[in-house]
Amino acid sequence: MQLQTLDWAIIAVFFLVSLGIGLYASRSSGDSTKEFFLSGRNMPWWLLGVSMVATTFSADTPNLVTDIVRKNGVAGNWAWWAFLLTGMLTVFVYARLWRRSGVMTDLEFYEMRYSGAPARFLRQFRAIYLGVFFNVMIMATVCLAGIKIAGILLGLDPFTTVILVSVVTVFYSALGGFKGVVITDFVQFTFAMIGAVWAAVYLLNLPEVGGLDQLFAHPNVSGKLDIIPSFDDPAVYVPLLIVPIAVQWWSVWYPGAEPGGGGYVAQRMLAAKNEKHAVGATLLFNAFHYALRPWPWILIALASLVVFPDLASIATAFPGIDPSVVNDDLAYPAMLSYLPKGLLGLVIASLIAALMSTLSTHLNWGSSYVVHDWYQRFIKPEASEKELVNIGRISTVVLMVLAAFLALALSNALQAFNILLQIGAGTGLIFILRWFWWRINAYTEIAGMFISFAVALMLEFAWLPAGLPELLDHQKLLLGIAITTVGWLVVTFMTQPTDRATLESFYTKIHPGGPGWQPVAANLPTDITVHPDSNMTLRIAAVFIGAIGIYSVLFATGFYLYGNLSATLISAGLAILGIGFLWMNRRKL
Repeated sequence: MQLQTLDWAIIAVFFLVSLGIGLYASRSSGDSTKEFFLSGRNMPWWLLGVSMVATTFSADTPNLVTDIVRKNGVAGNWAWWAFLLTGMLTVFVYARLWRRSGVMTDLEFYEMRYSGAPARFLRQFRAIYLGVFFNVMIMATVCLAGIKIAGILLGLDPFTTVILVSVVTVFYSALGGFKGVVITDFVQFTFAMIGAVWAAVYLLNLPEVGGLDQLFAHPNVSGKLDIIPSFDDPAVYVPLLIVPIAVQWWSVWYPGAEPGGGGYVAQRMLAAKNEKHAVGATLLFNAFHYALRPWPWILIALASLVVFPDLASIATAFPGIDPSVVNDDLAYPAMLSYLPKGLLGLVIASLIAALMSTLSTHLNWGSSYVVHDWYQRFIKPEASEKELVNIGRISTVVLMVLAAFLALALSNALQAFNILLQIGAGTGLIFILRWFWWRINAYTEIAGMFISFAVALMLEFAWLPAGLPELLDHQKLLLGIAITTVGWLVVTFMTQPTDRATLESFYTKIHPGGPGWQPVAANLPTDITVHPDSNMTLRIAAVFIGAIGIYSVLFATGFYLYGNLSATLISAGLAILGIGFLWMNRRKL
């Protein structure tokens, strides 16, 4: 592919706009760590919500969706659609609790909720484990997508791509801090959505594809259109639907979809003006993430089955691509190579936007852990604000370098997605219960973290007893969940609970409510008054009704594209009912 002058001009405008926003935000970002990592806790819900969805719209996300659709059909997306339930739980239950806590990072929560050396260890260890190692893995998958896209559309080799991405992103991230990240996310999301939709419309009308009707009738595509998998074959519907919707969403920790909220989602809730803005931000995020974005990617993935029916056809069309990275996820950038000038520049700019928004968020988030939860808390508590901001900028560079090296060793996005799911298997319930059950302690989280990691390594590298059959991905996930959950439950009841003073302090500050805190509430001094949430039943109902409403919008869009009018109307009706319920109860929620 050769980009024309118009393409380069569009890309240049995008970079200039991003740089301008970074320069604007840099005027205040270096004042303090509160400004650099939370923008003074004064951000509006709509900007934070769009920032969350921009972060999850990474350059590797269309590749991942394409990989899923080509392998498992449209219904394969339940592997991530199921996390909507996790997201809605965060919206209606946990967003207000996070904002009420007043912490700077979600890791600071550990020393608010737990006590003693185990709490200190947990905070320090996870600052490095999540902020560095886990975070680097996420960023490496994003860089991998950039490698594949640049290889096809720009003819760049992996090393050159990684260098360019690293230099540009580090400069931008270190310059504007959190404020620069969030404002630029808004612009980047606009670029990304326009590019995705316009590209889908153009590619569907290629002569090889012939529009929606011919696409859906094509033998390579017709068997992959089910939104809900067929219940004729358990080998299909169990891994694609039952496991994600019944088990995975509440039991697995995954960045951006943490049960109970966490990571960069928690960072944005903590940066909100108040609890109401935190709730609004997470609701907007989930609506956009699950209902607005998927179909342009899905349609391009389906069209790729016509243009590139197998991996051999991709390798033949792009002989200069390293054979080790030729996988189904490469079909998305391969399809983009058919775009005309102007549109190609816009789409490349949109993919650069998606890449930068995700990397910049992860760099700022990971750096906040390194600075606030490791360096300031355990290395140099007396450090000045200026020194802490400088450490934040240095750690930004280091994180990007580590991610760049790891990206050169990965081969496809779905591989990394499955590894990350497995590492977090079985820990999700801890993050849900720790707010509402007093008996959860620091040893619970330590056990869950180490057991899940050990089991993930055992299953990924097949360290199993001889003679056992090879396990499928969903079987590995269920086994990991079972072993980890049993492990941390045993450890919880074998260890001492958090000390009474810490539990009482947490309960009186957060006042979460529910029967899980009765032993603590019953022994509070008489002069302390706590007002537990009286609307918890309504909030739980809102989680599922809201999820049904968003799913219904997603389904209505799909059925409309398929030309199924009756299913479209039914789905639209359910969406209206769900949205209406939330609107009528908005003040209580």
